Parts: sequence; structure tokens; C-alpha cells
Amino acid sequence: MRRMMAAFVALALLASPAVHAVQPDEIMSDPAKETRARDLSRELRCMVCQNQSIDDSDAPLARDLRLLVRERIAAGDSNSQVLDFLVARYGEFVLLKPRFERQTLLLWLLGPCC
Repeated sequence: MRRMMAAFVALALLASPAVHAVQPDEIMSDPAKETRARDLSRELRCMVCQNQSIDDSDAPLARDLRLLVRERIAAGDSNSQVLDFLVARYGEFVLLKPRFERQTLLLWLLGPCC
């Protein structure tokens, strides 16, 4: 009986869809633009949660940033323009994966060692 219950719970967990913080009212009507927005949202750090992307965070600021990303995409910005805009506004910290630049060279070289 326990095995059957464990199998049922495991099956239910595997069958459940992935949970994301993106709300239905945030989703763009153009699927290609929505895919871009989701991809960018996975690259951006939630400034409240800090170790979570804005795509996964339920924080109000993360929602605001997701909407801002979608607004910029709808206005015709490229992915790099959206990222540059957010970096100019919030600094490099907003990027979950820092850019490879002279200032971040130590992070990239020492990261695998630590």
C-alpha cells in the first residue's frame, strides 16, 4: 500500500506543470515576443530575492521588471537593448550571469575554483 501511495505521489509530482511567477495578464499576444520576454526574464535577477530570476519570483518588483521587459520588447527593442537599459538603470547586479568584461574577469577566472 505504501509503495502504491509513493508511486501515486511521484506520478502526481512529475505530471504537474512547472510553476512560474508570470501571471496570465502579463503574457504578450505574440508568441515569439513572449518567448523573448521569458528568455530575458530568466537572465535577470530579482532585486528582492537576489538568487532568483524575475521569471521565477513572485515579488512585486519582479513583476514590474517583467512588465518593463515586455514594454521594451513591444516598443521594438532588441534583447541587448533591453538588457543594456536595465543594466543602466540597476547596474550589472541585475544580470544573473555577469558579462565577460575587464571588471568581471576575476569572477570568471576564480568562479570555477571556489
